[in-house]
Amino acid sequence: MRARVLLPAVLATAALAVTGCGSDDGDGEAGAAPSTAASSPATAGGGAEGEKVAQALSFTATTVDGKPFDAKSLAGKPAVLWFWAPWCPTCKGQAAETAKVAEEYKGRANVVGVAGLDKNSAMRDFVADTGTGSFPHLSDEEGEVWKRFEVTQQSHYVILDKNGETVYEGVLPGGEGLAEKVAAVTG
Repeated sequence: MRARVLLPAVLATAALAVTGCGSDDGDGEAGAAPSTAASSPATAGGGAEGEKVAQALSFTATTVDGKPFDAKSLAGKPAVLWFWAPWCPTCKGQAAETAKVAEEYKGRANVVGVAGLDKNSAMRDFVADTGTGSFPHLSDEEGEVWKRFEVTQQSHYVILDKNGETVYEGVLPGGEGLAEKVAAVTG
């Protein structure tokens, strides 16, 4: 059990050290994830606003059920990224509220689970066991999306407004307060 607690912490620390946590990438924002794609029709607005969306949502992944996922599909609506691990009891405690918010705000906001710190089979089991299959869950075994958003612990939420700006990040025990935060960004 001790290895389960220490290994993720060691891996997260090493990942942050390798990716240069807090480095200035030249655009004036310390620690901002570099954009890997130019502004496209999927970005909202164009110009500086479109670049912000392109930067935040310029990644692809694979869902726990093996489907391709392009984050640009989230552009134009607020998005909740829920970072979880299959063995995490706090994450299991957040599952029902996160699924409820995903259903309540369907069409007005996107909710995406970002699973990490375990194997894909355990991630699929978590989704089935918690009844959270109504929204996509990314299999982030390598921690690429976690690094992109500088997440270093499970049971962490990152909420983006429709322009790709982070409006909240942190832990919400039991998902408490998630609905209010999503309501604030959906208007």
